[in-house]
Amino acid sequence: MKIQSMTELVQVCESEGKTIGEIMLMMEAKNSGKGEETIISMMEERLIKMKEAVDRGIKDGSTAPSGISGGDAVRMYGYVNQGKSLSGHYISNAMTFSLATSESNARMGVIVATPTAGAAGILPGVLFSLHKNDGTPYKDLVMGLFTASMLGYVIANCSFISGAAGGCQAEIGSATAMAAGTIVELKGGSPKQAVNATAIAMKSLLGLVCDPVAGLVEVPCIKRNVIGTSIAFSAADLSLSGIESRIPCDEVIEAMYKVGKDMPRTLRETALGGLAMTPTGKKVKEQLFHKKP
Repeated sequence: MKIQSMTELVQVCESEGKTIGEIMLMMEAKNSGKGEETIISMMEERLIKMKEAVDRGIKDGSTAPSGISGGDAVRMYGYVNQGKSLSGHYISNAMTFSLATSESNARMGVIVATPTAGAAGILPGVLFSLHKNDGTPYKDLVMGLFTASMLGYVIANCSFISGAAGGCQAEIGSATAMAAGTIVELKGGSPKQAVNATAIAMKSLLGLVCDPVAGLVEVPCIKRNVIGTSIAFSAADLSLSGIESRIPCDEVIEAMYKVGKDMPRTLRETALGGLAMTPTGKKVKEQLFHKKP
């Protein structure tokens, strides 16, 4: 079994009477030759690694080896727990957990790439926010990972998921799109609604450049992960309300591919443009590597 487009994915889900996550599980079982129980167990291990990264991040206020990130998850955790956040529980918790995961990554901790290490904070952020606020059980979160995997599978095969290939729209954009569709499915939305949320989220980040300061996946990457969680929930809400993307998801993915191809090399993870080349960005690079940028 091979799904080649979001349109085909929705058609298969409707004809089989299954969710996107269930289709991904079936496809993985068929392609790998492993039993579904074995595959689910492997995915449970990844969910646990995500939770460990979150738990470390909200307690560890230390800085990364670079010295340019760290401690923000602890600050956000305290702020949210004081009841001061303006975003509501779902988004504020998701932002906190996203920060925690991304900072764990910057400190060389174990994270799960979803779909890349640079965008690894978004999916754990939304999943564990749903767990905290809705009591969504781990078994459902595991199926959510299969949903995200299926959506990411289509995006990766029709476009790209790396900043070096297509800019940050390919990393944060793809991760946010995957998370939006996953939220919809976990909240009982249809496969069509999940795909619409995927499209809405990706459209919102179309053209986002990849401009890491000093070439490190920290600034502005970590905060972009955080913002991605809020966009994912916004896109999910729009779709669950019955709003559809005017541009079909497959066309949005194709547009992302074309935009990425047209994007200058300086804005595709080379640290030669954007925020990396601001006066402060160049100063950070000089301080880290003790040489003129």
